This record gives sequence, C-alpha cells and structure tokens, in this order.
Amino acid sequence: MDDRGTKMRLGFGKGHSVDPAGVLNAIASAVVVADRDGKIRFVNQASEQLFNTSAAVLCRSNLKDFIPEDSPVFSLVAQAIDEATLVADHDLLIESPKIGRHAVNLTVGSMADETGCAVLTFEPRSIAQKIDNQLLSRNSARSVSAMAAILAHEIKNPLSGIRGAAQLIEQTATEDDRVLTRLICDEADRIVNLVDRMEIFSDKPLERGAVNIHTVLEHVRRLAENGFGHNLHFEEVYDPSLPPVYGNRDQLIQVFLNLLKNAAEAVQSETGLITISTRYQHGVRLAVAGGDTRVHLPLVVSVRDNGPGIPPDMRESLFDPFVTTKPTGSGLGLALVAKIIADHGGVIEVKDVPTGGAEFQIMLPIYHRTLADDAQANQKDSWIKEEAL
Repeated sequence: MDDRGTKMRLGFGKGHSVDPAGVLNAIASAVVVADRDGKIRFVNQASEQLFNTSAAVLCRSNLKDFIPEDSPVFSLVAQAIDEATLVADHDLLIESPKIGRHAVNLTVGSMADETGCAVLTFEPRSIAQKIDNQLLSRNSARSVSAMAAILAHEIKNPLSGIRGAAQLIEQTATEDDRVLTRLICDEADRIVNLVDRMEIFSDKPLERGAVNIHTVLEHVRRLAENGFGHNLHFEEVYDPSLPPVYGNRDQLIQVFLNLLKNAAEAVQSETGLITISTRYQHGVRLAVAGGDTRVHLPLVVSVRDNGPGIPPDMRESLFDPFVTTKPTGSGLGLALVAKIIADHGGVIEVKDVPTGGAEFQIMLPIYHRTLADDAQANQKDSWIKEEAL
C-alpha cells in the first residue's frame, strides 16, 4: 500500500505529512498484518513485546511459529478474510513456549486492498498491566515509595505514642493485662518494621558500572548453599564468554538472593532443584510502545525451580507490592526485585516450566566502555607510574 492511500483512509487532510508506520507504532496494542496462511507481512513495535522477538525476525516468520495451529486466532483470520468483515474474541488465551501465556482481546479485520490479508490487534486484557510489565513494576514501586514516606510520618510517630502508653500501663497492670500490653508493643514493632522495609523502595539515583554477573551469581549461590538452601541441589549452566553487565553489584545480589530464596521456599524438599543459567541473546531489541526507543538487552539470566509453579490467578499481579502466596510473607520481595531490574533498564518475566516449576528470566543491558572510563583508567595508570618513581 502507498503512503498517500493510507493517509487518506486514516483521515489526514491535504498538506499534512504523517507517517502511517509512526501512527501504528504509537499504539500500545500489538498490531500484526498476516495472510490466510499466517505469513506475517507487518508488525508494529508493540508486537515485539508480545512475541518477545524483533520486528525484523517477525516479518520473516509465520504466526504459527508463535501460536499453536489449533488456536482460535487462525479461524478468526479465515472468517474475517472470507466474510470481509470485522470479528473479535474477548478474553482469548494464547500460549506457547516461545511467548508464554497471554490473555488478550483479539480483533481481526480484513484489508480491502490487500487480498488475502487481515489486520490482527492483540489488546492485553488488562491493558494498563500488559502494555509494559516493567513500566508497571516501576510505577508500583514508586507508589510504594510514596506510600512509605506517608506511612513513616503518619504512622510511625503515633505508634511511638501508642507503644509508650502501653509500656506505662504495663508498669501497674496485672499479669493478665501485661499479656495484652506486650501484644500491643509487639504489633506496634511489627508495623514499624514493615514501614522500614517499605522505605527500601526510595528513588535514589542508581550507581552503575561494569559487573561480572557470574561473580554475583556465585556469591549468591554460596550464601544459599550455606543458609536457606543447604538441603537443596543447585545446577549452574553458565556462558563464560558473557560481557559485563551494566549494573550495581549490591542490588543485583539483592535481586538474585530474593529469587533463589523464593525458589528454595517453593521446592521445600531434598529433591528440590534450582537451576541458574546465563546466556547471550543475539539480535533482540525490545521497543518501548509509543516511542522510538529500542532497548538492547542481550544478557539473560534464568532462575528455575522444580516446585509447584505460579498459581494462574496470581501471575498478572505477581510483581505488585503486598502480593504473596506465603501465609507469613509481606509481598515486598518480588516488588523490590522488579523495581531494581526496572532501575537497571532491564526486563523480568516469569513462566511455568513444562516439566513442573517456575522460571524467572531477567534480561539486562551489557556494559559499554566509554571515553570517560578510558580517561579514568589512564589517570590511574599515571598515578601508579608517579608512585613508582
């Protein structure tokens, strides 16, 4: 199709120059043009997020490479083309090993000027959550940060008064009443501790540099083996040729320590197996919907366990604050993990393992040496030479 015809159909007036591809890339939902057989002819940037594959690769692929052939998607495509109409299916579940599990509203319409082609629009069922999981995680963490500041002022101060009053009452109370005053003090301390834990979500600037991810993972594995995971089996599948991560070592330790602890709590047996793997992902650039920013996240770290997996009803809100499957959990661990990864400009995803268990996959940027780094290194060399003299 030519740009002029597209602009007329989109309603652009004479004298206005608007790029149709730019319009489609500004749409948060994934838009795919495919023929009856599923051959992909065009995708917008949001499609890269849904299919976890670059646009260039998608346009050389078939929808059947990503979606099972028995999916209702293909019958809807055939119906739209045959009847030259618009069809839709709400709350449609699409699932495959390549793209994971997604609940979407699918709309399919035939193209009047492209015989045998249809336009598919995949709209996440919860658009605010599915547009960009990392944006949501970042916003959730910021909400917790703002909440923590309010709680610190509005709750911690009154709690100090309540605790002090309970201690005064305890001095003259009977033994039976002291049980209640101690309960008041214990609960006040518990709430203060929860607020203190929430304050770790502050938006302080992140100091980043070159980090050897395998050094981080080895450190975390040793901590696990000598602590909460002493009765579990750990398997490491590392790519030793990986370049450094552009990150903060301490915060990355926090991320993977939390993930290993979650995995250890999920398996809870001597047959428990936790697999930590790293690999380099070539040629995949994820686009941020609504703009031209393309993020290259080639370094992939996976933490997989052989536990029961993630309950389906919790998958969409797993990284939200205060969401937990543990009776005594606070629900802040994975929210903190998501915030740290988002602060690194990375992506975290979770999926079920076909043989049982869950896998958390983290994609991170690599470190690129800059002129400033070279200048700093040269300065250090000159200092060493001067000291030697």
